[in-house]
Amino acid sequence: MTRYLISFDDGAMDHIPAGEMPDVGKAAHAVMQEAVNAGVFVFGGGLERQPASIVATDGTVTNGPYPETKAVVGGFVVVDVAAHEEALTWAAKIAAACRCAQEVREIMPDPETDAMLRQADRR
Repeated sequence: MTRYLISFDDGAMDHIPAGEMPDVGKAAHAVMQEAVNAGVFVFGGGLERQPASIVATDGTVTNGPYPETKAVVGGFVVVDVAAHEEALTWAAKIAAACRCAQEVREIMPDPETDAMLRQADRR
């Protein structure tokens, strides 16, 4: 299985009238429940509309995002599926529910982190 990040940009849902947002939330939660029931949902959520804190390698903290950033993530879902095409299918369901386009990117596997998590689960 491979994990995929399905995300949308901050502001991607700004075209939706406020009165329709409860229906959008209901539709989005229905897709999330479907993903949970299918055993592919890992984690997801919306991000607060606020500047990010950027922590440099020396620990210095500044407000972000960086000035050259044109888009920031507004929300995301991580799914664990067998193939890229399956991730695209989930993204299409999310796009329809949230009424905005979704970006799909494969998350690089990290066997060492996976081993750490398996070890922690045994405790």
